[in-house]
Amino acid sequence: MINNVYYGIFGVLADFSLQKVPNRQNLKFTEGYDIEDSEQLRQYQREEILPPRQSIPWRIIIMVKVISIPRLNDSPADFEKLFAIWSQVNDYFEDVQFDFSQCDFLRSNAVVFFGGLSRLIESRYGTVTFEWDTLKNEKVRSYLCQNSFVEIINQVNIPFLKLLNSSTCIPYREDKIQDMNAIMDYLTDDWLGRCWIQVNQALKDAISGYVWEIYANAFEHAGSAIGVFSCGQYFPKKNALILSVIDFGQGIVANVRNFLSADPRAEHLTAAGCLRWAFKKGSTTRLGISRGMGLKLLKEFICLNQGKLEVYSNEGYALINKDGEHFENRSSSFEGTIFHITLRCDEKIYKLAYEEPPF
Repeated sequence: MINNVYYGIFGVLADFSLQKVPNRQNLKFTEGYDIEDSEQLRQYQREEILPPRQSIPWRIIIMVKVISIPRLNDSPADFEKLFAIWSQVNDYFEDVQFDFSQCDFLRSNAVVFFGGLSRLIESRYGTVTFEWDTLKNEKVRSYLCQNSFVEIINQVNIPFLKLLNSSTCIPYREDKIQDMNAIMDYLTDDWLGRCWIQVNQALKDAISGYVWEIYANAFEHAGSAIGVFSCGQYFPKKNALILSVIDFGQGIVANVRNFLSADPRAEHLTAAGCLRWAFKKGSTTRLGISRGMGLKLLKEFICLNQGKLEVYSNEGYALINKDGEHFENRSSSFEGTIFHITLRCDEKIYKLAYEEPPF
């Protein structure tokens, strides 16, 4: 028995048995150091040496958090489950294992969330392991292989990747830098360019241009060092085309409050009010840059298509659909922003109103 085990490298001293802790080859075990103030030691990184002491010896041991991934769709309740998982690992030096034993369905919002969350944990000196052996559901397994999630997360070619074709998947991607050409190709080709929804080239470019603004705003406003993550899927039986885009930056609500902080009324601005301000035409928190002109077009198209645009950011939620715009405050909070776009795939052909009819 080791009496003084340090939980999470710089966490809380507690009594644990060494047998309860998974063995890690890259773990440094150190004796002869004591911890007076665990909060103060959070500033250290793993490789730094702790102050020596000759009294009671103890060892540094990493404790691993096992997170069970449930069935996840894209209802507000499902997003709340994702945010609850985020809250469990929202710290530095977290070591996490994701277990798929209870998961029999995942939508793109969950896939992109776990991809971004894993990079967030790693950026904070933690480690992430996806326990693929626990993934028994063949549909989920196939989906995560088809959309390249497994390959990108593991950075290796795993044998079970080659199961089915990827005809209904919009690939999972990670954009660490603002590459407009690559992102626009992704939107025009992988999202709107596969004949699931009938839009002509001019409208396709216009819609993709606004969604590109979502990426640009994330890079320029969110302050996230890990970039932007996206993924989607086409559901033939539901005639639905979905795209999810997420960043783990400060969030739209926090960004708007910071921008308007000079105004004494800003401290009373609710999350819903912040999102309403952000969605107003011409609103921007970046001086000298005019964006948001494409939002009106996207709103009109979503209403005509009877689709919807949902945004989760901090403790705010926005919904745009055929019934108009709806903004509300949520009880829980999440540091970041998720755009979740659902388009209805019908037999209509959509084009810009000012275009000349074909001859």
